[in-house]
Amino acid sequence: MNDLYEGFRLVAQTDVLIAILASAVYGLVVGSLPGLSATMATALLVPVTFYLSPIAAVAVIITASAMAIFSGDIPGCLLRIPGTPASAAYTDEAYAMTRKGQPELALGIGLWFSAIGGIAGTLSLLIMAPALAEVALNFSSYEYFWLAVLGLMCATLVARSSPIKAIASMLLGLLFACVGMENPAGAPRFTFGMTDLLGGIEPLPALVGVFALSEVMRALSSAEPPPLPRRKFGSILAGQWTLTRKYPKPMIRGNIVGIIIGVLPGAGADMAAWVSYAMAKRFSKEPQKFGTGHPEGLIEAGSSNNASLASGWVPALLFGIPGDTITAIAIGVLYMKGLNPGPTLFTERASSMYALYIIFILANIIMIPLGIIMIRIASHVLRAPRAAIMPVILMLCAVGAFATGNNLFAVLLVGFFGVLGYVMERNGYPVAAMVLGIVMGTMVEQSFVTSLIKSDNSLMPFIDRPISAVLAAVTAGALLWPVAAWLLRRLAKRQQRAAVPGQ
Repeated sequence: MNDLYEGFRLVAQTDVLIAILASAVYGLVVGSLPGLSATMATALLVPVTFYLSPIAAVAVIITASAMAIFSGDIPGCLLRIPGTPASAAYTDEAYAMTRKGQPELALGIGLWFSAIGGIAGTLSLLIMAPALAEVALNFSSYEYFWLAVLGLMCATLVARSSPIKAIASMLLGLLFACVGMENPAGAPRFTFGMTDLLGGIEPLPALVGVFALSEVMRALSSAEPPPLPRRKFGSILAGQWTLTRKYPKPMIRGNIVGIIIGVLPGAGADMAAWVSYAMAKRFSKEPQKFGTGHPEGLIEAGSSNNASLASGWVPALLFGIPGDTITAIAIGVLYMKGLNPGPTLFTERASSMYALYIIFILANIIMIPLGIIMIRIASHVLRAPRAAIMPVILMLCAVGAFATGNNLFAVLLVGFFGVLGYVMERNGYPVAAMVLGIVMGTMVEQSFVTSLIKSDNSLMPFIDRPISAVLAAVTAGALLWPVAAWLLRRLAKRQQRAAVPGQ
């Protein structure tokens, strides 16, 4: 109890409260700009942490990342341009709600369920940290391979177009993920002698290109879309409690999936959002409504991505193992401030740990009022003419791509993927599946090659380890489920035709 009281006292310091508020505003702004991810928002704060107290330094990392993950939903909903990779999984769904005249409902879902997911993830961090960390330690490259393959299956589960086209798009993304230095030989692949390609293709330029730049190209080549109804932007949180009661299972499932995926090193909010959206569609009673502006997928994915943020700190705090890129940055800040990760951190610095939990909960609570303000400011985009918006988007694409690595080549990549995304969408190939292939490709290859090296080219460890066997079975089930469903439908139709003459 004394440690809890001391934790509240540490958070109540003036410098910590100012740091939380300032980093919240900063995270909301950066996350809402296409191309500037939550990871980048966090990385840019590292120099600032040099001058802050330990608790204030950790507070700015926690608050900015939570806000940026949520605010990435704003441009995705209003303009069909995801602000962060985690938002790409459900951008089309949110934008469809905007075109139906429900932008405030879509953004309210993102805000409300992101806050709930963040608090759920914090409670998991508080209650189940040792148990979750034990699960994470049991994961090796074999389990990560199956987890990554299962993530790739989302490409076919979330696609509204033909599954064949979705798989083709995903395989194209995997091909782009092969560009760079081969693992583990270190030989260049598909670089065509260009040194800029030796490091591979980063997901962010591809994301900005296929979503943002291709949207600009569509605007240039098509007539002005019918304007949205001129009306007052409604209440952001109206109806959210009704949706919470109507869809408790997607919310709870999203929280659980986000917590589990977040605790696995290297997974993070991006995979959590994709997997949760795919699960929402698979278990929904109305899967045909997905992609038309249905709230169910937004609820589950929005709950999941913020829940994964907090649980990603479990391996970081207990073992110094980053759960994602954000916690990798946070670990450096923790060491710099003398809060060295490890089991002793929970015993010798228990008050600091309670302060961290309080900051997580506080960040998700203030997300609601600050998020409402940010949404209301951003809603003016809907009233602006397209001729005024598109040049600004084009400029943000270039600036965001250049900022990823201070490299002009990234801007050229955005242009390439913009053209490619435009051509693919004109022909019915889902670009989200390609982006997923780029994001997950590296993890699939590294896990597979590392596993083969460890097992001396034996495939048996992929299926004879308990967790690996379960993941392999789930992956096989996800692959065979569409075929089984098709066969069952054919059998049912045949039985109906056979029963008609006897009636």
